[in-house]
Amino acid sequence: MDIAANAPATSARLNALSAAAGDWLRRHGRCIRATQWVVVLFYGTLIIVPALLPLPDETAHVFTHLTVFAQFVFWGIWWPFVLLSMVLMGRVWCGVLCPEGALSEWASRKGRNHAIPHWMRWGGWPFVAFVGTTVYGQMVSVYQYPKAVLLVLGGSTVAAIAIGYVYGREKRVWCKYLCPVSGVFGLLSKLSPLHFKVDATAWRASYTPQGGRTIRIQPVNCAPLVAMRKMEGASDCHMCGRCSGHRDAIALTVRSPNTEVVALGEQLANGWQTLLILVGLLGIAIGAFQWTVNPHFGAAKQWLAEWLMARDIWWPFAENAPWWLLTNYPAQRDVFSWLDGGLLLAYIFGMGAVMGLGLALPLTAANRALGPWRTQRFYHLSQALIPLAGCGIFLGLSALTVNFLKNEGVPVYWANDVRLLLLSAANLWSLVLAHGICQRYAPQRSRYVPALAAMLPALALVDYAWTLMFWIW
Repeated sequence: MDIAANAPATSARLNALSAAAGDWLRRHGRCIRATQWVVVLFYGTLIIVPALLPLPDETAHVFTHLTVFAQFVFWGIWWPFVLLSMVLMGRVWCGVLCPEGALSEWASRKGRNHAIPHWMRWGGWPFVAFVGTTVYGQMVSVYQYPKAVLLVLGGSTVAAIAIGYVYGREKRVWCKYLCPVSGVFGLLSKLSPLHFKVDATAWRASYTPQGGRTIRIQPVNCAPLVAMRKMEGASDCHMCGRCSGHRDAIALTVRSPNTEVVALGEQLANGWQTLLILVGLLGIAIGAFQWTVNPHFGAAKQWLAEWLMARDIWWPFAENAPWWLLTNYPAQRDVFSWLDGGLLLAYIFGMGAVMGLGLALPLTAANRALGPWRTQRFYHLSQALIPLAGCGIFLGLSALTVNFLKNEGVPVYWANDVRLLLLSAANLWSLVLAHGICQRYAPQRSRYVPALAAMLPALALVDYAWTLMFWIW
């Protein structure tokens, strides 16, 4: 009874603290902008300088060679924990630290201020950009070579600046529509326990004159182009704090991390998000992490090579592709032939197709168990897999972290235990979300339990893919 009585008071204290944190972000905007430029300088150094240095040899270590240090920072620390931050704090990285966002917004202040074209508003860009960047990064071995990092990350940054210069005065048009990881960040931030909540009643009241005087409202520049009055959830918000306290209607607030997926997904989930979850994060991304350790990949290459040679077809064995198209570093004995590149693409896109279809079937069964087919309900059910998708990306990137630590002589015997713990927690979270979604459509136990059971093969399929990578292969 005491716990129940104290719950509202605890919630009020947490909301007061979070609102104060949001106000702090608003008041210290200039400090945040200065911090962004420090991050830009650090980021620029790590992607440009290593590309100008000789490649490290086998004796190089994290603290003895800048290139290895940069690889460890980018792929061992930076990206895995940026993804984790989305789940813990929403898109704070985007609004407070992201160098691309800062540069794009800066360029937009100096730029042409053209209207955003219709083609750029197409909802599929986050999915297409994520898939394209993921696959291209594997083709040029972005995790291993600094020139590939400069090409992929540096190219993305140049594009962000160019888009900012041409379109949108003081807006982050690149971040809103074209950023390759914006869709992933938006999905993961749905799980954040923090969000800027809009009080519609207080917003309307702010329009009412008081004492015969019209209240002067200070305008807010929402750089990521969020319609603040109608903002729901944390998916689009960059958590920069500029709108905190606006009209006494917006405040950083604590919520259940299940709220946005379960309660708002019925309206906010869409087909492109579903494709990104099922085909992108749980298919193509797994294939990108998995192909290098799959023993059957080498066997398939050997079989196909023998088949081609028996028919006197030799051009696929040529190793003349430029490094910016396929990995080509002869001094490191790391060169992709056209056969290698073709098999790589076939494997990754094949995983996307197999996992996408394999996950869609259980979701379809769950959808039908809840009643007549509804496409929007299918989209909503797919969002229950967001914790498992996010955990998988974290596990894949942190595998690079473990390899770096191993090369530095740090014991990593604990790695598989931690992976099992994280994967188990993600499965449980996805089940909790699925339970909430199914109950929303069918409160009767006799209907939502079969739907929930129908989703279990989807979890098992994802678990099997990671079990192969970490425990069998």
